[in-house]
Amino acid sequence: MSKIIYIPDGTEQKAALGRTTHLCIAAHQDDIEFMALAPVADCFQKQDNWFCGVVTTDGAGSPRNGIYADYTDEAMKKIRIEEQKKAAYVGGYGAQLLLGYSSTEVKDKKNTAVINDYVEILKATKPEYVYIHNLADKHETHVATALKAIAALRRLPEEEQPEKLYGCEVWRNLDWLNDKEKVYLDCSQYPNLGRALSSVFDSQISGGKRYDLAAEGRRLANATFSESHACDTYSGLNYAMDLTPLIKDKTLDITDYVCGYIEGFKASVKGLIEKFN
Repeated sequence: MSKIIYIPDGTEQKAALGRTTHLCIAAHQDDIEFMALAPVADCFQKQDNWFCGVVTTDGAGSPRNGIYADYTDEAMKKIRIEEQKKAAYVGGYGAQLLLGYSSTEVKDKKNTAVINDYVEILKATKPEYVYIHNLADKHETHVATALKAIAALRRLPEEEQPEKLYGCEVWRNLDWLNDKEKVYLDCSQYPNLGRALSSVFDSQISGGKRYDLAAEGRRLANATFSESHACDTYSGLNYAMDLTPLIKDKTLDITDYVCGYIEGFKASVKGLIEKFN
């Protein structure tokens, strides 16, 4: 499947990509809307902030049920493309790219084509902020996508790197991160926007996966449980892991860096038990 670049407001391609301030690189259709609602909202109806979404895979492996039960992989690919375009239009994205790779290609450690595409996109967009899957996610394609995105970012010269790189939650919450290590992505703006974006992915909702309810429920749970001794500050919240050091210092070992967060969590749990036991 050929790559697709969709620009909702019809701006010329180079200009549309070049105005990007916030870029999300995701594995699947609808991942963007669940993990990067905060930057989408930050750019919504703004003229100085522009959101660009990148979906890496083709959607062929999507679960299906109900009216979509008999859809072939090829038919599902087309449905998923149209759904993602609808989300980009509703969310006012500056641009939406669909790269059309299979999950197998993304998970292939020897496949550098995906990385090359990411480098080309990053050079065309020059974003200030980049959002990818977090590296403690349990979905194989999500982790593979994130690793390839980091590899692409590490190829960029220092002056072309984004200010921040965040790893966001989809197939595993990040509420286990110690509070001082959490990046708080405020999703309180435009709650109707979050619902509208989730609702366009009917092939998943009608097909048996209530991602729309689950994603909103997670945002609400994060907001309420983020602080035990104060009233709610947020009405919706996503967490992210700060992955910026991995691109600022290319010698950092990725596994050691992420496992450092896990060791910090382990130390926190151990310390609290020992304090009162």
